[in-house]
Amino acid sequence: VQLQASGGGLVQTGGSLRLSCVVSGFSSDHDDIGWFRQAPGKEREGVSCIRSSSGRTYYAESVKGRFTISRDNAKNTVYLQMNSLKPEDTAVYYCAEGVCQRTVVAGWYNFWGQGTQVTVSS
Repeated sequence: VQLQASGGGLVQTGGSLRLSCVVSGFSSDHDDIGWFRQAPGKEREGVSCIRSSSGRTYYAESVKGRFTISRDNAKNTVYLQMNSLKPEDTAVYYCAEGVCQRTVVAGWYNFWGQGTQVTVSS
């Protein structure tokens, strides 16, 4: 069971990035996938998740209206489109497999990928 996150980088305030999470060892269409982030000195924060059964999505208040989670089952890939980026979005972003609920909580996730760094310059 592996999750591989990619797509991070350095962007200016207001810019966009799309993160990808390729899952292997299980199917993204049978497992809920979440995105999390962790900034230096801060706790890991749930950003968004997508349910496998319904495609229902949830977002943290801090990213609503700016971030969009989606999945391509044929590619076993889950995406996080991030628009209107702010310096406070700077963090290492992780994807994980677990249980997607209205509040995205790390404790409900079992398998984690390595992180991808997102840096937003002011």
